[in-house]
Amino acid sequence: MPAYHSSLNEVEDARQVGNMSILPIKTKIRGPAPVADLEQADIIDETLDLFRANSLFRNFEIKGPADRLLIVLILFVSDCLAKIGTAKTVPAQIEASKMLNTLSVDNFPIPGDANFALNAHYASPRNRADADYLRTYLTQVRQELAARLVERLYADGSGKPSKWWMAFQKRRFMNRSLGS
Repeated sequence: MPAYHSSLNEVEDARQVGNMSILPIKTKIRGPAPVADLEQADIIDETLDLFRANSLFRNFEIKGPADRLLIVLILFVSDCLAKIGTAKTVPAQIEASKMLNTLSVDNFPIPGDANFALNAHYASPRNRADADYLRTYLTQVRQELAARLVERLYADGSGKPSKWWMAFQKRRFMNRSLGS
C-alpha cells in the first residue's frame, strides 16, 4: 500500500523556494505565508490528517513540491509528540502549547544547511534572500501547526493528551527525525 500524498501538488501558482512549495495557510500568526481560503483545507490540515497513516511508512515517493513540505511538517509533528512524551509529567494543554511554540521558533536547519536531515531530496534555496524567506515561512507554518496540534491532542477536554495521538510519539516517518 503506498503512502498518502499531498493533494496540493497540483496547485499551479504556488511559489517554490528550492523545490519546496510555499503554500497558503489559514493563520493569525504574522509571517510571509499567503493567506488561504478559510473554507478549504490547507497544508496544515492535510499534515494533521495524514500524519498517523503516513508515519507508518518507511518509504515515501515524492510526487511534487507540496510533498516535500508535507514531509518536513510530518517530521515536525513527530518531534512535537516526542517533546510532549519526554516531559517529566504529563503537560496540561497550556504547558504543551508553550513547549511546542518554543520548539517551533527554535533555530532549525533548512534545505541546504549542512545538518538538514533530508538534503539528498531537497534543493537548496538559490540565494540568501530565498533562504531567509523559507526560514520565516517554515517558522510561521511550524507555529500554526503546533497550535493546531495542541487543539487536536487535547480535544477531548480531559486535560491530558490523546492516547491515540501519543501512541505515535516513538514512530519515525521514513526512519528520520528533524533533530529538533
